[in-house]
Amino acid sequence: MPPTLYRDTGYTLRHLIENIEGGRIGLPDIQRPFVWSAAKTRDLFDSMYRGYPIGTLMFWETGAEVGTRQIGTEAGDRAPQLLVVDGQQRLTALFAVLTGRKIVTKSFDEINVRIAFQPEDQAFEVTDAAIERDAHFIPDITALWAQGGYKPTVRQFFQRLEQASGQPLSDAAKDELEERVDRVRDLHEFRFQVVELGASANEEQVADIFVRINSEGVKLNQSDFILTLMSVHWEKGRRQLEDFSRSAVVAGLPGPSPRNAFLDPRPDQLLRVAVAVAFRRARLQHVYSVLRGKDLETGKVTAARRQEQFDRLAQAHTKVLDLTSWHEFFQCVTAAGFRSRKMITSDNALLYSYTIWLIGRHDFGLTIDELRPVIGRWFFMAHTTGRYSNSPESQMEFDLGRIGSLPPGDGRAFTAELDRIIAANFTGDYWDISLPNRLDTSSSRSPVLFAYQAALNILDAEMLFGDQRIRDLLDPSVQPAKAVDRDNLFHRKALAGLGITDRRQVNAIANMAYVTWPADELSNTDAPHDYWPRITDAMDPEMLERQVRWHALPVGWEQLDYLTFLERRRQLIAKVVREAFETLTGERPAYVPTTPADMIAAGESQGTEFKASARWNVHTRQADKSLRHNIVKAVCGFLNGEGGNLFIGVADDGTVLGIENDLTTLESQASVDGYELFVRQLLDSSLSTPTATTVRVRFPEISGNVVCQISVAAAGKPVFAKPAKGGNGATDFWVRVGNATKQLHGDDLLRYQEEHWG
Repeated sequence: MPPTLYRDTGYTLRHLIENIEGGRIGLPDIQRPFVWSAAKTRDLFDSMYRGYPIGTLMFWETGAEVGTRQIGTEAGDRAPQLLVVDGQQRLTALFAVLTGRKIVTKSFDEINVRIAFQPEDQAFEVTDAAIERDAHFIPDITALWAQGGYKPTVRQFFQRLEQASGQPLSDAAKDELEERVDRVRDLHEFRFQVVELGASANEEQVADIFVRINSEGVKLNQSDFILTLMSVHWEKGRRQLEDFSRSAVVAGLPGPSPRNAFLDPRPDQLLRVAVAVAFRRARLQHVYSVLRGKDLETGKVTAARRQEQFDRLAQAHTKVLDLTSWHEFFQCVTAAGFRSRKMITSDNALLYSYTIWLIGRHDFGLTIDELRPVIGRWFFMAHTTGRYSNSPESQMEFDLGRIGSLPPGDGRAFTAELDRIIAANFTGDYWDISLPNRLDTSSSRSPVLFAYQAALNILDAEMLFGDQRIRDLLDPSVQPAKAVDRDNLFHRKALAGLGITDRRQVNAIANMAYVTWPADELSNTDAPHDYWPRITDAMDPEMLERQVRWHALPVGWEQLDYLTFLERRRQLIAKVVREAFETLTGERPAYVPTTPADMIAAGESQGTEFKASARWNVHTRQADKSLRHNIVKAVCGFLNGEGGNLFIGVADDGTVLGIENDLTTLESQASVDGYELFVRQLLDSSLSTPTATTVRVRFPEISGNVVCQISVAAAGKPVFAKPAKGGNGATDFWVRVGNATKQLHGDDLLRYQEEHWG
């Protein structure tokens, strides 16, 4: 029989309070925003008073010996021996009421949780002004547990009750009421069932046990769990993260502030950045291993390793919370055309870009002026492509790995590597095919829409028909006289006359422009061929010319049929975005496109995948139809991601094998033309949408061997593949994440579709 990881025990509430105050039980939430309502606290006391069960608590032995000092603190700060894993909110509520300790609200106000008790009805209520005046209530039961407070509280209650009724209470009535008040005071002897997990249980096991014993099937939130664990060994560091987050949200605090136009940071987000800077790891789960002294490579735990890893984390922690670095990074975001959080769809893009800024500044010695353009380009790419929207930790670990392979202190190599990754994502196919496809949406929160808005800010564009700069109207520090309006170029009533009423088509991004209508045109519903000449005849020709270019209006657009107009304008919007992005390159030399050999030499990545063959099994030395699904899956993943290149005839390690064996299986069509026909037919029969416009097939010769290069552009809508076992329907959804192709299901699939396509 395997050894158990836990033991069942029990604690009275008084015993729990004493252990929390004495530091043996760690309850960090007393300093954190309290998420329970006062009504839930009232109901908790009511359930205890009635003798109802209120759930099991779960503690975890931290392994800290009695008297162990926390990392980086003075001798008085001791690491707790038990950590509350399940039941933090219940214990926080009870601790706050019984001790009178203030708690912190979601808005970071410090308040007392005040619960009232009405002995006659044996009812608990949340104290308010009316209850304060009501003689039938003890307005704050905290007084019942205060030293020397019980008897005066009962006497005062009886006096108020007699004054309110105008007659004295009988001894029998007093005895009955006092007995009920005694029952409330005796709640400090209420016994809790506690599951104590031993120190041998690791964090993954603790999380799994939490899920299994929780009656509601609630998952243990990783970020909250990690911050709770952090409080065991480094409460000071955790408080610094929380103070920084609080200062970023609360207005009017004295002194320098982390408040900014883009992000209200959470402590776990800042901790994630510190871990990435210190250890080149993107997964928050590594924090506890670091604090325990576990080597992230070997898994061995030593005190020396613990101190060394803490020192690294503490140094990174200081860098992350440096206000100069914090605000200088946001200058990069502003330089990239983004003006406020209204234009941000991914906090991860901000946080991971800040991580890279810090690494460039401290590990590669780049100046702030040198970092601003390259980080601006990086953020523009990461946010526009949704680089950190799905499986962000995996993608960031891939990026950190690329940076980690560079020579330390070589700022030029750092900048070149970032630009290499940017260029691999912003390819010619991305600008010409993928971005126009991504613009085929009506979402007002699409990253590609905000890329266009950022582009107009970079180009200092004016509102259509107006002279106000769009970026000035978007300045978060200025309250504009009027909002930045996006309005239909083809009015919905004009489209209805053409039989077009679908909301997605009517409000397509390509039919919306940042426009200031002349006063006499505000209520006009004319078609463009009527209003365009009327408005533009009075405009300065040079102003009109630049506004037509900035607002991506095709030549003769007002005369085009609607669907043709949408298609052409999407292409022009993509060109405007590209033009603006290229202005961020400064004086850099023109980028030379990478060759297929360069791509293969760089290895598999977000945009590159290798397959040894599509028809010939290199292990069994014979034709194998099952290999074809690997090609379908890879192309589907690129279509649903940001595009990329699939090389057939290249081994996983980058060895060029060629497709000669594949060609022999084609028999009479054993040529590259026959191979392309095979690829085209395979994709068209296995995917939910035709790929003629999104997939290109080439056959470069590398090291004397011909390989098949399938270049894939991002699709404008979700693409599904037939399952490996076949069937009539294309039901499987694949997406490229880091250097792997991942299948998404259910909520993950719906969430990805919403974030990626809007």
